[in-house]
This record gives sequence, structure tokens and C-alpha cells, in this order.
Amino acid sequence: MTAIDAGSGAPVRPHYTDGYKRMVLGLLVGAYTFNFIDRTIISTIGQAIKVDLKITDLQLGLLGGLYFALLYTLLGIPIARLAERYSRVNIISAAIVVWSGFTALCGTATSFAMLAAYRFGVGVGEAGLSPPAHSLISDYFEPKKRASALAVYSFGIPLGTMFGAVAGGWLAQNFSWRVAFMVVGLPGILIAIAIKLLMKEPPRGHSEPEAVPLMAEDVVPDEPAKTKITLASELKEMGAVVGILFGKWPVLHMVLGVTLASFGGYGSGQFVPPYFIRTFGLDYTQVGLITGLVGGFSAGLGTLLGGYLSDRLAKRSARWYALTPAIGLAIATPIYIFAYLQPSWQAAALILLVPGIFHYVYLGPTFGVIQNMVETRRRATATAILFFFLNLIALGGGPPFTGWVIDHFSAFGYANPGMTSIFQAVSGFFAADPAAFQAACPGGAAPTGASAQAAQACSGALALGTRQGIIITLLFYLWAAFHYFLGSFGLVKALAKARADRGESD
Repeated sequence: MTAIDAGSGAPVRPHYTDGYKRMVLGLLVGAYTFNFIDRTIISTIGQAIKVDLKITDLQLGLLGGLYFALLYTLLGIPIARLAERYSRVNIISAAIVVWSGFTALCGTATSFAMLAAYRFGVGVGEAGLSPPAHSLISDYFEPKKRASALAVYSFGIPLGTMFGAVAGGWLAQNFSWRVAFMVVGLPGILIAIAIKLLMKEPPRGHSEPEAVPLMAEDVVPDEPAKTKITLASELKEMGAVVGILFGKWPVLHMVLGVTLASFGGYGSGQFVPPYFIRTFGLDYTQVGLITGLVGGFSAGLGTLLGGYLSDRLAKRSARWYALTPAIGLAIATPIYIFAYLQPSWQAAALILLVPGIFHYVYLGPTFGVIQNMVETRRRATATAILFFFLNLIALGGGPPFTGWVIDHFSAFGYANPGMTSIFQAVSGFFAADPAAFQAACPGGAAPTGASAQAAQACSGALALGTRQGIIITLLFYLWAAFHYFLGSFGLVKALAKARADRGESD
């Protein structure tokens, strides 16, 4: 603990030490890492699930998308409202236990319906992490460091994706996809215990410029809000946050930007491991290493860089909180597309080391702006409403959309083996018959005992359709970049007014 004299005759104000705040942030990064391991491992082992359960890519997309996202988004808002009044630390700890248990249960599923039910359960647990975590981080770190701190927290996304891909691929290759779910699910409970024992609940508004911190690591936590909970008051609070997120031009366009960028990321990312398996014949261990290490390096660097760069550039103008993502996404898109046009997996993997550095700069700046736009007891709610909109569309819709596109492109390629151009596939999209392709190639593979020619026709059409589907989904990044650019207009004025409304100084 450290203390600072607030002025002559003024009481000494205790503060959280920098080391303690780093420990808190590290625990939350660990929680978010397991969150994304359990959320995204299905993309790495999805091909094994597809073959074992004989499902389509649309169904695979639903498992990784809508079936997870539905309760995840719906429950996020009521959990956030609880987090505005009660211990955020307790909520996070309980949430981790729930999602870790349901992830392990996924390994016991013997049908598509059972696996879908468990994925709903994973979504229930994971709804309890980010809204209270964003609120906690905003109370520990002052406004000018929030984008950087939230970028560090968001580093859990590439870390979780990397560890989930590497571990999931190895476990699926050497054991089974069922064992993979069980092994990656249960260790999250250790993080829940560590958070409960080591993390303290800070006072609301602890790090605001005009706030007076009242406690340190060993002081009694702040009292929950005393306002009476009524339906009218809850709707009023949520309405105020919705008005900021969707009623202010720069914030609206940043919300649209993060939603569209996430739609492209979730949609294409769900099928990147299957792409390497289907196109280049790699095994699960190889694919896990490629996608995990590539994503961990490039996406991780981009996530951290986005928070740091935007906080630095915002000292000149707050417009950079929107311009940094706009420029990054515009640069990343053509590099991604170029990578998926390569004839060898080595070339594709090497090129994929680059675009994530530009792509993932959008996370920290976006979350930082959202937190800086709202009052202290509306921050968890702001994150929950943002995630409701973002994940219902992006996570709920991105993977099914890409799977649906792949099913159509694969069906077109199977029926028209000489037409390999993506423009030809787009023109014949609605004439394709995915049901006929599924009947001829159940699970994307020829039936047992089929000729080599039939097997090649099935695998070739599936590989081509997967490449084309990913490329179409990547174009959403350019759409997102356009909204971020629009969001840069008026952002300086909006942030200044938000500070003035809260009575804060710069």
C-alpha cells in the first residue's frame, strides 16, 4: 500500500499499489484466457466433431456461434446490473466455475442436440466475466490509461485462442475431441479460486480524476448502491446507457465498427482450422500449432499495440481512438485474403503472421471509449449492452453465416467441378443445393466404400468452398473500418462532454 498527502491538513489518501493493480489485471487476463479457450476450442476440434457426429458446416457454426451466444448475450445485462450493486469479484468467480464445468461436460455429448445444450451452458457462465471485469479495470486505472489496461485484458483473446488451438489440436489428435473438452475445461476453476482469495473490490469511481480513493488492498470494500431496485429504475438506467451507445454519432459508429469486425473475426476464425485440414491435409496437432502460434503472436501483438498506440496518439487528438482501428482493419483485410489464396500451407501461415498485428488494434480503443463515456455505476451495464448487441450479431451470426456460405459454395463446387472462381460461385450461390451435397458427402466426406474419384470430388469441393467462404467473411473488416472512420468525427467533443457531465477534470 502507498499513501499520498492530499494537501496541508488533509487526510492521507491510501492507494492501490502499482504491483497490486498489475496482479489484479493479470488475474483478469488469466480468466479471459480460459474464457476464450473454452469458447473457441470448438473451432480447432470442429472438424473432428463434424466427422464424428455427421453434421453440416451450418450446424458446426451454430455450435460455435448462436448456441453459445444466445444466453451469453441475454444474461449479460441482468448480471451487469447486479455487478453495479454487488461484488464484481464474487460474480466473476462464480461465473468461471459455471462455464468451466459446462465445457468439461461438452466432452460427454453423444449427439448434436446434447452438445448444443452444453454450449448454451458455457454461454451462461461466460456472461458473467467481461461486464464486471471492464468495470473493475476502470476503477483500478485512470481514464488516460484505460485503453491500454483494457487492451491488456483483451490480450486474453489471443492467449486463449492460442492455448486452446495448441492444446485442443494435440488432445484431439492423440486422444479425442471429447478428452480435449474435458482437459481444457476444469483448470479454469483454479483461476476462480485465486480471484476470490486475492482480489479486492475497489470503490466505485476509485480512479476518476476527482475521486478520492478510500481504501487500499486491506480496507473494507465500498458499500453497494443503496438505490431501491425497481423495474422502472432498471429500465431508466439501461435506457441512459443505450442512449450513449446508440444515440451519439461517434460512439454509435465505434459500436458498429467493433460489431462488424467481430462478425468477420468470429465467422472466419471458426473455419480457419478446418480450412488447413481440408485444403492441405494437415492433422489436428499441426493445425493447432499453426493457428495457435500465428494467432497468439500477431493477434496478441496487435491487441496490446492498439491500446498503447491509441492512448499515446490520443494525447494529440481523441480522434485516434477511432482512426487507429480504421487504419488497422483497412490494412489487414487484403493481407488476410492474400494469405488464403496461397497454394501451400507454409506460405499461408507465414503471411498470416502479419495481418493480425493491424487487425486487433480495435479492441482496446473501443472498450476504452465506451468506459470513458459512461458514469461509474453504469460501466458494467455499458459493457453488457455492447456485448449483447455485438455478440448476438457477431458471435451468434458470424460462424453460422460463414458455415452457411461454405455449405452453398461447396455444393456449387461439387455440382460444377470446372468452376473454381469465387465470382462464379457467388453468381451461382442460390442455385446451389447444400442438401444434395450433404447427401452425397455426409460430413463433407464421401461415404465409406465410395470410389477414389467420389472421395476427391467431395473433399475438393469442401476445400474450395471453405476458402471462398472465409474470403467473403473477411470483407466485413473493410465495412468495419468505414464505420470507425465515421466515428472519428465528433469523438473529441463527445468525450469532453462526458467528462464535463461527470464533473471531472482532464
